[in-house]
Amino acid sequence: MQIIADFEITEWDEQPDLTWVRKRFSGGMAGTSVARLLTAVSEGGQGYVASEEVDATIDGRSGTFVLQHGGIVSADGGVLFQFGVVVPGTATGDLAGLTGTARYEHTDAVARVTLDLEL
Repeated sequence: MQIIADFEITEWDEQPDLTWVRKRFSGGMAGTSVARLLTAVSEGGQGYVASEEVDATIDGRSGTFVLQHGGIVSADGGVLFQFGVVVPGTATGDLAGLTGTARYEHTDAVARVTLDLEL
């Protein structure tokens, strides 16, 4: 099943070697998350990797799971590479057994995640 959820960043705590980001999701997935990000920024672009712990309700089922995701963007904003995967075996509650992939989209108008999941 494909789930599309908009999100807002509710907290951004940037430390010297690690950034913590909290989000609130709405739409096809309702809930919250906390992500730990490692970032790299240069004149040629930027990249990140993240482990994100999600506590949400999807299709009437509640539980938690971990998304591992990352991406690389060129200096002009073009996406060069992106990935997102539900870490196998991390889903709990009614979401136990959840598998799938995630794609994040950030524009001036929207922050959104598209999940292709199997429950």
